[in-house]
Amino acid sequence: MDKLRILFLCTGNSCRSQMAEGWARALQPDLVEAYSAGIARHGLNPRAVQAMAEAGVDISGQVSKTIDDLPSVTFDWIVTLCGHAAETCPFFPGKARRMHRGFDDPPALAKDVASEEEAMRPYRRVRDEIRAFVAGLPGSLREGGE
Repeated sequence: MDKLRILFLCTGNSCRSQMAEGWARALQPDLVEAYSAGIARHGLNPRAVQAMAEAGVDISGQVSKTIDDLPSVTFDWIVTLCGHAAETCPFFPGKARRMHRGFDDPPALAKDVASEEEAMRPYRRVRDEIRAFVAGLPGSLREGGE
């Protein structure tokens, strides 16, 4: 069976889409060829890297990309992980199917907290929610999404 080529797309490819790519590589290496990108490139979020490392997945070597950085990849699925990406997701030629599975934005939730420990809470929660979604692949894919 060919692996499913899945692009996890978010606004800045700094947190949620990077986590999804990392989880897919760790949990579904025989089923999924995972990629992540953003509408823009915001750089890899250090708290996302830390949250994933705490769960045993190293994403520190991943790089923030835009969809323009992946021109030669033919995707089976485009999974948008935030509302902005879902609304502005560009057209992908070929057979790619699209779904939206939104997750809260950890950097926005951690913006005004008093301590680093408080700041990490939304990263850990969203990390675990994304893990559950990715662990259910390919069954969790459905056209149109939520």
